[in-house]
Amino acid sequence: MGTHVIKMPDIGEGIAEVELAQWHVKVGDLVVEDQVLADVMTDKAMVDIPSPVHGKVLSLGGQPGEVMAVGSILISIEVEGAGNLKASDQLVKEPAPIKEAAPAVAAPKVEAAPVLESKPAAACRPAPQAPVARDADERPLASPAVRKHALDLGIQLRLVQGSGPAGRILHEDLDAYLAQGTQNARSGSAPSGYAERHDEEQIPVIGMRRKIAQRMQEATQRAAHFSYVEEIDVTAVEELRAHLNEKYGATRGKLTLLPFLVRALVVALRDFPQINARYDDEAQVITRHGAVHVGVATQSDVGLMVPVVRHAEARSLWDSAAEIARLATAARSGKAARDELSGSTITLTSLGALGGIVSTPVLNLPEVAIVGVNKIVERPMVIKGQIVVRKMMNLSSSFDHRVVDGMDAALFIQAIRGLLEQPASLFVE
Repeated sequence: MGTHVIKMPDIGEGIAEVELAQWHVKVGDLVVEDQVLADVMTDKAMVDIPSPVHGKVLSLGGQPGEVMAVGSILISIEVEGAGNLKASDQLVKEPAPIKEAAPAVAAPKVEAAPVLESKPAAACRPAPQAPVARDADERPLASPAVRKHALDLGIQLRLVQGSGPAGRILHEDLDAYLAQGTQNARSGSAPSGYAERHDEEQIPVIGMRRKIAQRMQEATQRAAHFSYVEEIDVTAVEELRAHLNEKYGATRGKLTLLPFLVRALVVALRDFPQINARYDDEAQVITRHGAVHVGVATQSDVGLMVPVVRHAEARSLWDSAAEIARLATAARSGKAARDELSGSTITLTSLGALGGIVSTPVLNLPEVAIVGVNKIVERPMVIKGQIVVRKMMNLSSSFDHRVVDGMDAALFIQAIRGLLEQPASLFVE
């Protein structure tokens, strides 16, 4: 038997170190060739590290959240034959086997993960279960999404039996726990909903959540944010959207408001090139872009991601709609590639029906503008002396005052307002 050492690979782009985000194996596991061992995170995306060999895991080279240098030992695997352990590797002190920590979140992968056989949800759902006894300081295995779901439901994870690999708690396990609680309630054994709670949970800020936190902090510290809010009457554009969906929805697909907003950005930016720009504040250089690469902020289980609709200026409404849907699906499923998550020149962010009345979005550096969309509400408005019901929506947008003057920002949003209130002008060349 020999030892095969896998080192942190050179992912490219001049990266010297990466963050170890998640282990998919633990010491003692048997692994096969091409099985994903770990996820590591660069500044742009998550990358799978597959196994090049069959064997047994001897040691892991770091904890989730640890920043590791390219070339450092990531994992050691016992293999048949001599292995690849060299004299130079033997001089490196092997890390002691570590306890598996709570894994970081899954995020966009660059290399394709092995295809797993899927099962119907009903077949995978565990049976109702009784509470599990764990020590108060024992941290059960669960993804951040499952932890948040449990918190929302008021479930203590240490009481839940996990049915996933290595006892990992899945969403289905929470359902089974609730089902057991319902049975207990019917028998009169459920605890009171007014009982005191003293549990608490510490969640390491690692992986994608760490990157989001760093980028938000950097954006607020480096850019001179200012926000501008304008009210828009979207009655006409919503009527046009409904008409197009009725006539072409079955053959071309349904349109949301987002493709119209993308089109309005494209047209308005022709007169405001200083807003379709990226600012390198270290080099003191502003780059204005002819191409409009629109980042569309997308919420996923691992946090906020911004996939990019490239060359929006060359896309029709339906082309934009299809690309937005494709990118959103890729981001939420963790399959967006690195180049799909970078290179935007302006960002569009929307919370849909939860958009509230007003917001103050944070810039997606090094861009100098972000356009925020609030929810649509019906309100009485006075038009030509008559009170009529109209569909109204606010745009809450932020700009980098180092690059964009207040007057230009206001005129830009007013231009978008004019285009959306007279939607035929979106298509006049």
